[in-house]
Amino acid sequence: MKIELPGRVSFIINNLKLHGYEAFAVGGCVRDAILAKEPEDWDITTSAPPEAVKRLFRHTIDTGIEHGTVTVLFGNQAYEVTTYRIDGVYENGRHPKKVTYTSKIEEDLKRRDFTINAMAYNDESRLVDVTGGMKDLNHHLVRCVGEPAERFKEDALRILRAIRFSAQLNFKVEENTAKAIMALSPTLKKISAERIQAELVKILVSDHPERIQEAYLLGITGQILPEWDAMAGVSQNNPHHHYDVLFHTINAMKAIKNDKVLRLTMLFHDMGKPQTRTTDEKGVDSFISHEKVSAEIAKEVMERLKFDKDTIKKVTKLVLFHNHRLISTPRSVRRGLHKIGEDLFPLYLAVRIADIKAQSSHQRRKKLEEIVRIRDIFHKILRERQCFSLRDLAVSGQDLIDVGMKPGEAMGEMLEELLQLVIDYPDLNEKNRLIIYVNRKLHGDSPV
Repeated sequence: MKIELPGRVSFIINNLKLHGYEAFAVGGCVRDAILAKEPEDWDITTSAPPEAVKRLFRHTIDTGIEHGTVTVLFGNQAYEVTTYRIDGVYENGRHPKKVTYTSKIEEDLKRRDFTINAMAYNDESRLVDVTGGMKDLNHHLVRCVGEPAERFKEDALRILRAIRFSAQLNFKVEENTAKAIMALSPTLKKISAERIQAELVKILVSDHPERIQEAYLLGITGQILPEWDAMAGVSQNNPHHHYDVLFHTINAMKAIKNDKVLRLTMLFHDMGKPQTRTTDEKGVDSFISHEKVSAEIAKEVMERLKFDKDTIKKVTKLVLFHNHRLISTPRSVRRGLHKIGEDLFPLYLAVRIADIKAQSSHQRRKKLEEIVRIRDIFHKILRERQCFSLRDLAVSGQDLIDVGMKPGEAMGEMLEELLQLVIDYPDLNEKNRLIIYVNRKLHGDSPV
């Protein structure tokens, strides 16, 4: 098998070889190259000790020197070069306490997590595969190297990584690996929230976010996202749905592009339904105010998993408004823009479409056509620079001061009143007309 290595990767490997050392591209980059995917990073493993790597390359950083890793820099490109090693005892279910260097590539490959990540390549030796990685690639399997329970006891994060690779590659988790995950999923409690967040996001933004269901079946979400489990089996007996809440959520995630904010929004958008479900005398289910409860859950979970404030703000707002029904009139769309904001409004429309696509076929075409009309009106409002926020209002706080208003709460209320007036009647967004309105309000006359 021939893999086309990038020039700088070949240079690193050949430079190490010229000085008497072995070196290979290793891990995920080899896996992706075999699968005809563009690797995100190229990692290199070598028999050279870290000191030799630092001596042989001009620009290096000690990114993980205690574990044998030196990063070689070429301009803004970075390549991790790690000495062949055998890991010692792991501590805290995450990192080995110490490592021992070895002269054999085969020993290094055997300490890795999954067979599909335990292959190495250079142009001289070609593919080195001592754990059956190629076989598992061909059978679309995620399988631990060696004994699965040992791999997961060494590093509990590998439990989530198994699901992540399953989602990214659309591979099945091998049976014995799955059994070990089910037995050891409670050890995820040892992993930091930031690490769990990173793996969860990678699952969600993959081409197969539905693989999160495998995490549920193996007991993973029960440890890191019990709110997901609460949606299982919650029926939605009404004309607009034919899935329970959990499977509706899965289909909604699949129906939207693999963007972090959008996928998180669909993950959380109906998490409030288990708490708000009511059934009438005819057996029809309703979920009044579920969007508010869902937004509260989204905020709580994302704070627990240490998401950044910007992501939390955007996702919770989209969850809160995901069920907000606009009608296809300029006035309604301007009102929606004022509430949701120009930056999030296109995402709101995408969320509405995904939600509808994951529902039953009842009135689906009608609903989607209405969203298209709303989108066209939205674009027209932007083209015509119609006012829907204070920044576009023809008067400012200073203008109100100039006509006798004092800064404070009353001024803010007046500006909001003027904005609502202009949103409903855009032709009134002229300074003179708005000042006349304010003067009449201030002097007790009824505005015209």
